[in-house]
Formats: sequence, structure tokens, C-alpha cells
Amino acid sequence: MSRPLVSIENVDLRYGGEGGTLAVSGLSLAVEKGEFVAVVGPSGCGKSTLMKLVTGLNMPSAGQVSVADEPVTKPVSIVGMAFQNPTMLPWRTTLDNILLPLEIVERHRVRLRAFKADYIAKAETLLATVGLKGFGAKFPWQLSGGMQQRANLCRALIHEPELLMLDEPFGALDAFTREELWCVIRDLHQDSAATGHPVTIVLVTHDLREAVFLADRIFVMSARPGRIIETKTVPFQRPRALDVMYTPEFNGIVHDLRALIAEARVQPAEAV
Repeated sequence: MSRPLVSIENVDLRYGGEGGTLAVSGLSLAVEKGEFVAVVGPSGCGKSTLMKLVTGLNMPSAGQVSVADEPVTKPVSIVGMAFQNPTMLPWRTTLDNILLPLEIVERHRVRLRAFKADYIAKAETLLATVGLKGFGAKFPWQLSGGMQQRANLCRALIHEPELLMLDEPFGALDAFTREELWCVIRDLHQDSAATGHPVTIVLVTHDLREAVFLADRIFVMSARPGRIIETKTVPFQRPRALDVMYTPEFNGIVHDLRALIAEARVQPAEAV
């Protein structure tokens, strides 16, 4: 039996040292290779802390985090990340913003100079995939918010990560743009599986419809200190059309999640 790509085992993380804020406690979950999971829960429950633990930006106070069978002791190189704020560098073109991780990830940095044309071609292909063909020469300030977020996804994928971490990437967008990008990330995930090199995706979101539309499984977190209190399996076959959101089955899952989170919000947090 294959081991999960991501494993969090009984993890505590306290900010500010002893006596500081206990952000997560007894946090455990596992994500299989190629899976698409979502993490939901009350505000302040530790969803973003979970992301930082998996990517190696924070180290646990107790317990262990492993990615690809390796304990996480430093930032993880097989991870791509996209956040709610695209944070594009305004002095670089869209194409150069997308290429930025290649200057940071060591195994690509050593090849970038010799094979830059290949990487540019890959970036242009990604831009076309997300509907931005021909926009590589534009600067971020020349793009709408939705276009910047599409470019942000390209930047997260340019170094072919095995694991893609998405922290509220669509939260600041209007409803129609958000749904368009749901379909983009759905198709990127589906296409990666078809190539035999599936990308594993962990999505943190407040949008329960987004979680149910995109994910295979949904982890529900408690109020702080966060832990997993429920795991929901999404039964809908892939690929999913947006129409599925108007079915009673879909809305039933959304309502169940909302009830779980509402209950979690009123549970007393552990004294710290």
C-alpha cells in the first residue's frame, strides 16, 4: 500500500513560544498522491497554519509533518503555492513573474540559463491553458484581478510541483470569475492525472461551494486550537460541470458542512 504524499501526525504548533497562542493541537491528516482535498473551518481555526506546516514555513512544536516520505525540516521544494493576493512583482512582466520560481528552486535554477527558451515555451503554454495567451508581455498593473490570479496559478505550476497548495486563491474575485477559475483548476488537475504525473492539491477556502465542487475529500477543522473534526468524501464523478452545484445532493453536502462549522464556532477554545 502506497504511503500518502502528505502526512500530518498529531501536530501541535504554538506561536510566540511557551505561553503563546496554541494555533493547532492534535492535528492529523493524510493526503494521497494525486488527490484534491479542501480544508474548511471557522475563521482563525488554523487553516493557514496547516498550509505553513506542510510547506515547511513553520515547524511543529510537537508531532511530525512528512511530505513525499521525508520529514519536513525546511521549506519543501516540490510545492507550488498560490494565495488570495497574487503578489506579482510590478516591475516584471507577467511572463517574468511566472518564471520567478525557476530562479529560486535549485534544480531549475541551474538549468534556467541554458534552457530558458524551453521554460519560456512552457510558461506560454500555461498562459494559454488558463486563457491568457498573448498576455506574457503585459505588466501586472495592466491585468485585471482575475487575470493576475490566472497568472499566479501559472507561476505556482511552472516548476512542475508534485504538490500545489492553494490558500484562498479565489476569495477576492467576483462570482463569475471565481467560477471560471474553478474550472481552470479542475481541468489542470484532471490533465495532470491524464499525463501520468498527477498533481496533488490542497485547497484552503471559506467558500463551501468551492470546496464541494473541486475536492475529492473535505477536512473540517475545529475552532482554535485547530484539529480535524470531520472528513467528508465528495461523491460526484469527475469531471464536474458547474451545473452540479444546483442539485439537491450538492446543496445537501454544503448544508452539512455549514452546520459542522457553525457548531465548531461555538465550541470553547482551549485556554492558552
